[in-house]
Amino acid sequence: MYVTALGLLDFRSYQQAEVELAPGVTAFVGPNGHGKTNLVEAIHYTATLGSHRVATDAPLVRAGATRAIVRTEIKSQYDRDVVVELEINPGKANRARINRSPVPRPREVLGLLRTVLFAPEDLALVKGDPSERRRFLDELLTLRTPRMAGVRSDYDRVLKQRNSLLRSASQARRQNRTSAAEGQLRTLEVWDSNLARTGAELLATRLELLEALRPLTADAYDAVARGKGDARLEYKSSVPLEPGVTSREQLAEVILATVHEKRQDELDRGVSLVGPHRDDVVLGLGDLPAKGYASHGESWSYALALRLASYELLRADGGEPVLILDDVFAELDTSRRNRLAELVAPAEQVLVTAAVGADVPAELSGVRFDVGDGTVRRA
Repeated sequence: MYVTALGLLDFRSYQQAEVELAPGVTAFVGPNGHGKTNLVEAIHYTATLGSHRVATDAPLVRAGATRAIVRTEIKSQYDRDVVVELEINPGKANRARINRSPVPRPREVLGLLRTVLFAPEDLALVKGDPSERRRFLDELLTLRTPRMAGVRSDYDRVLKQRNSLLRSASQARRQNRTSAAEGQLRTLEVWDSNLARTGAELLATRLELLEALRPLTADAYDAVARGKGDARLEYKSSVPLEPGVTSREQLAEVILATVHEKRQDELDRGVSLVGPHRDDVVLGLGDLPAKGYASHGESWSYALALRLASYELLRADGGEPVLILDDVFAELDTSRRNRLAELVAPAEQVLVTAAVGADVPAELSGVRFDVGDGTVRRA
């Protein structure tokens, strides 16, 4: 699987851009702030329907424009050509086409392209809030199993509705509006069941994913750090997880029971305190958690290991993902830079961005594009 062409219209800094791509290594080189990352961000957006830099779509549209178009031509693992076109409409529904034919929802394109992106922001996987690690898991889940995008959407919808009811019920109780509070609590029971059902599906797939990632992450960290440390992954849930409780039905029962136990606390705070949205992944290094204990270099090694493990997992599922290295070499010391280059060089397609050509290791020599002043030219 690899990208053969990228076309942009009013995306980020580009009024228009067309780039022909091929298997192997392609480096986009140019000064910071001139649009290198915008190119690989567009490709990653095609694979995930999200940006690694911003949480909303609005910044993706060029200033003064009302929409942006990203067109990505892909050679699939079955050796057929696929053209994915995404129309980004901030404040309105986005649209998508596959081979010029409209599809009902943009998420229909998920699975046609798979990417693994390394970026300076990855350090937040180790040092940042739990939301960073949840996002990492859920994005990888969706890349592996596109239907999980629908599960995540359903869970978010249930969570939003439930939080609204909790706030209303909490306010009604404070104002001594007993009948209103009782009515909202009866309605809340329905949403408790929905939360348990959708939450169990999301929790179960996360646990399965983590089980598959554990050995791959340990091996990748060993490769990057050259045997200096033992990387471990443990899931920290907002519900008690007992050994052997793994089915969706069992997990739904556990979530529902915990929700009932936390009812008073949830009403006091007006927010849902139980469910996958409250979970975390503890990254361990030896006997200590990496967060707060790992050095800067160890944290980088861990972040790289998580991405390398993701790549290996997706490749094992069938079809190599496109590897994207967005300005990471400038962040690494010489040893980690060279080691990462050695590990990713055999991939079918590697896209690299760098401020200066010297930042790209010799192991990743290949096609080069010079990026600057809104233009992309093959060197």
